[in-house]
Amino acid sequence: MADTARSGSRLDEQAVLLAAGLADLAVSAISSAVGTVQGMLRRSDGPELAQDAQQDLMARGRLALDRYAAAPVPHLEVLAQHVLAQRAASGGDV
Repeated sequence: MADTARSGSRLDEQAVLLAAGLADLAVSAISSAVGTVQGMLRRSDGPELAQDAQQDLMARGRLALDRYAAAPVPHLEVLAQHVLAQRAASGGDV
């Protein structure tokens, strides 16, 4: 019975220590992020930096959509259409 009470208190202590560690990590991450934002606000090229970041994010988004959302390009179909267009443009002599 005493062992059960001890193991229960150990689990409680571990849970409290884990929660305290997570809270400390969160506070540390937030303070680091605030410091980064403050440093960026002090820069004289802030608007240009924000515009570059926006363009970079848009390019990354376009790449991600191309990678996951779009169907792959049917290369042989594109080549066949290109050949047909060349034949039509040259009057069928190709």
